[in-house]
Amino acid sequence: MAAALSCKYQYPTPYKCVKRIPYVSCSMQPSQTNIKVIINGAAKEIGRAAVVAVTKARGMEVAGAIDSYLVGEDIGKVCDMEEALEIPIINDLTMVLGSISQSKASGVVVDFTDPSTVYDNVKQATAFGMKSVVYVPRLKVETVSALSAFCEKASMGCIVAPTLSIGSILLQQAAISASFHYNNVEIVESRPAPVDFPSQDAIQIANNITNLGQMYNREDVSTDTPARGQVVGEDGVRVHSMVLPGLPSSTTVYFSRPGEVYTLKHDITDVQSLMPGLILAIRKVVRLKNLVYGLEKVL
Repeated sequence: MAAALSCKYQYPTPYKCVKRIPYVSCSMQPSQTNIKVIINGAAKEIGRAAVVAVTKARGMEVAGAIDSYLVGEDIGKVCDMEEALEIPIINDLTMVLGSISQSKASGVVVDFTDPSTVYDNVKQATAFGMKSVVYVPRLKVETVSALSAFCEKASMGCIVAPTLSIGSILLQQAAISASFHYNNVEIVESRPAPVDFPSQDAIQIANNITNLGQMYNREDVSTDTPARGQVVGEDGVRVHSMVLPGLPSSTTVYFSRPGEVYTLKHDITDVQSLMPGLILAIRKVVRLKNLVYGLEKVL
């Protein structure tokens, strides 16, 4: 391992009638190597944003770009960076893992792929001694459970994040606190383009405030009128989903009781909002030896 020279300007312990002469004390200390980050799904919008964010972050660097799209193109040029990173996009995760594992540096695979491939991707990364950060919406509970058991057995860290938005996590935490004080709650979300509804954010919020000893919206808990929205969970939380081009991705949670409405709202206007959460997850996962579900667990 490379070493760095560390020097300090010091004064000796003073003694009576003795003039103090300053001196410089130097010692050799191991230098910190950057975390090697592989972006799996690098050609996607979020993958390109991740490449730029990791390149700018201290203590880490992009070491590989995986995708089946734009194969052979330099990922730096694909991301419109000023200079090429001299890292071509390839469609072979194993090849990149094998190359990086020889450097003996800490490695993290960021997975933006698909629910059907996540388990095998994490398994491959683990085989080469690398941790994983997974941000793949609609990941099944069975897959998360299987990954958790696998990571526990292998003593390998993995963060599965339903959301990378720190603002979304703060909204969820505030919703949990509010749920103990209000009997009525409804979630209204909007997206600029059609997606699977309810969204992962809405489902997560509904699940977080379910089974807390509260039954919400008792007045019409049994109604099946479509305009009243979809009930998510077992305690009557209703979700209303809208597709409105031109609007940001927005999630609003309304709590109420007679004479009072408490509103929590979070808007995402750009994928850049997810990058602080991603960088945090990369820094945290290198210290883990098991799977952690939810970025809020490491905030």
